[in-house]
Amino acid sequence: MAKVAIVGCGAMGSVYAGLMAHAGHEVYGVTLWPDHAAAIQQKGLRVSGISGDKTMRLAAASTTTDGIGVCDLVIIATKAFDVQAAASAALSLIGPCTVIQTIQNGVGSPDTAAQVLPANQMAVGVVGGYGASVPEPGHAHHNGFEVTWFAKYAGLSDEQMEDSADVWRSSGFQVALHDDVRSMVWKKLIMNVAFSGTSCATGLTIGQILANENAWKVARACSEEAVAVCQAQGIDLGLADPIAHVQNLGGKIPNARPSMLLDSLAGRHGEIDAINGAISRLGAELGVPTPVNDVVVAIVKAKESLISKR
Repeated sequence: MAKVAIVGCGAMGSVYAGLMAHAGHEVYGVTLWPDHAAAIQQKGLRVSGISGDKTMRLAAASTTTDGIGVCDLVIIATKAFDVQAAASAALSLIGPCTVIQTIQNGVGSPDTAAQVLPANQMAVGVVGGYGASVPEPGHAHHNGFEVTWFAKYAGLSDEQMEDSADVWRSSGFQVALHDDVRSMVWKKLIMNVAFSGTSCATGLTIGQILANENAWKVARACSEEAVAVCQAQGIDLGLADPIAHVQNLGGKIPNARPSMLLDSLAGRHGEIDAINGAISRLGAELGVPTPVNDVVVAIVKAKESLISKR
């Protein structure tokens, strides 16, 4: 049994927390949502979806890391824009043998965390095909868990890498370990850029985007631009057909609404800067045109300007 802290126990983090607790691990959930923490404390954490429907008690759920103490595994599962604050809050959870996993959409979050946390204890995580949401406080639902990948950030030992992966495997996740962290991250990112901004702009699910000629035209172009940016950096995706890879993963969770759309519907700002915005930013630096991502970013930011006025 491992002592695990999930810093960022939102939709995805709650799936991790619930299934790890169900497997017998000592799990602490830290979330920015007070009503979610209170519901978990009072009634337990319900996880429904492809993994079944079960309610588990966590060791604790709160809005701070106070009183948790040093853990075996710390998973930072916040939004990209909250990583720096989460890393600082996680310092009290880190001992000399603690493994830290950062799991965010887009690029750059591990570097942000490494400014605060010991880089030689860090692994980078990529997850996809979950389609996770929080239908109500204390309840997380997920449509799948197609991708659960990890790679070392810096000097993490092979033994620590395997031990941390075993926590996930024992909880029902199919884990793959990768040697090339950049290739691993970009395999996920080319899917994120296809569906995240497009879904937020249109309100469509992943399956609806794939089935709609106009929406897929936008999504595909966003992904193709991301592949071009990836190639300009000399990153080998190891995929014979990157767009087929995107279609295949997306097709496995047709009913899912990406987190960027869910955030918009809930009146929250999303991760457009870390996903489609990253393609625009890197494209400008590398001299790679990204006109479709540029427009999608502008549309989403226009929508978010209304959120800030509410």
